Formats: sequence, C-alpha cells, structure tokens
Amino acid sequence: MPMMITNQPSPECWQQGQLIEVMITDLSDSGDGVGRLGNRVVFVPDTVTGDRALVRLMRVKPNYATGKLHQLLVESPNRVRPRCIVADKCGGCQWQHVSWDYQQLAKQNQVIQALKRIGGFSEPAVAPILTTDSPLGYRNKATYPLKRSATGSVQAGYYQKGSHQLINLNQCPVQDQRLNPLLGEIKQDIQQLGWSIYNESRHQGRLRHLSLQIGQRTGEMLLTLVTTDLNLKDLDVQGQTWLNRYPQLVGVCVNHNP
Repeated sequence: MPMMITNQPSPECWQQGQLIEVMITDLSDSGDGVGRLGNRVVFVPDTVTGDRALVRLMRVKPNYATGKLHQLLVESPNRVRPRCIVADKCGGCQWQHVSWDYQQLAKQNQVIQALKRIGGFSEPAVAPILTTDSPLGYRNKATYPLKRSATGSVQAGYYQKGSHQLINLNQCPVQDQRLNPLLGEIKQDIQQLGWSIYNESRHQGRLRHLSLQIGQRTGEMLLTLVTTDLNLKDLDVQGQTWLNRYPQLVGVCVNHNP
C-alpha cells in the first residue's frame, strides 16, 4: 500500500530529512527528475517525467532542493526496468530507468531549451535527434577504479552516486559488450599476481585504475593500467600473456600517475 502524506510541508518550510510528495514534470541535463512545488524546484535522481513520488529532502537551498526517492506512488509510462542489476546504486549512468523513446524526446528538448535560454533563440530550428539502434553497448572506453574488498579480493567498478563507495562489476551493459570478458578475467589476474591496490584513505598501494578501450569498427582493444609507480612484478610477462590470450588486444599501456 503506497504511503501517503497527510500534512504536506509547504515549500517555504522545507527542511532536510522531510518527506514530500511531488509530481515529476521534467528531466534535468544530468537525467535527474525535476519536480516543482510553489516557487521551489526539487531534483530527484532515479525518477522520470510522469512519476508521482514520495521524496526525502537531502539538501535544501533558497530556490531549490535535492531529494532521494523514498517510494514511487504512481509509476510513469516513461519508466522501464533497468537492464543493469546495480543501476540504482552505480554512478556509471543515469538514464537506464527512462524508456528509449522518451530519452530521445527529453534530450532533444534539452538542446532546444539550451538554445533558448543560453543562445537567446526564440524558436530554434532543431532537426530530429539522430539515434543508435540500442541505448546499450555504446561506450567504447571504460575506466574503472580498483580497490580491495574487506576479504582481500580485487574489485573494479564505478563509484556509488555521490560517494567513493565502489560498486563491483563483472560486466556493464552500456559498454561495448566485447570488453566484458576482459573485466572479470583481468581482475582475477591482478588478484593472482598479488599487485597492491591503491588505498585512497592511506595513500598506499600501486594500482589505481583499469582502463579498457575498443575501436568500434576495427575491434582492436587497448588495456591501460593506471599506477602510482612502475614497479609491478612481472609486468612485462603479464602484458605479453594478455596479448597472447586476447587476439584483438593490440596494446598494454601503463599510465604513471604518482
């Protein structure tokens, strides 16, 4: 049974931590839902135009607020189930809960509004947006921060929204799917090699990031390790092992970032 608010706080009296009921009427440039009550605007991630939602206020400013989705009261027809099982946690993408058709309309409208608001055009002539066949598999480069879990296993993924809490991934539906096998296997290799992983709290360790890139037409791949120094045991041997294992891999690079 959806939770309803009987005493909705007026926008002038909003406070951090309060629950408000809001209708989402637009999407921001970053993909957050936008709701308006009185003279106040509230930005709510993980919502879409047409949602009626119960929102917990996280930050309250004089003219706007940011909120966190607490409960969906009415689902928008523009909402779809994300293809990624960690889409609600991972900060790697923001649009998976928005239907593909509505994404195209929303993004075209963002161009029009920017030309009106910033460019000063009254009626900008904007052609229909050019789209790909699928909203997935379009990223040809992904750079993943690395860390060790509490049990010592090597993890790679994206940070949770608004944090440095790593969401561990073995695949990502928005990156080119030909890169997915490398992600899990290379994490295992790093684990077996015993290379130290950089700890940003202690400022210790070597490996910071794992980067994978692919030429979408050629299929050629590039693997890059971002490391604080170059003293990785058996790096040359392991690099050649990767080149031999993956025929499409044409280079293994080290980005020295002390």
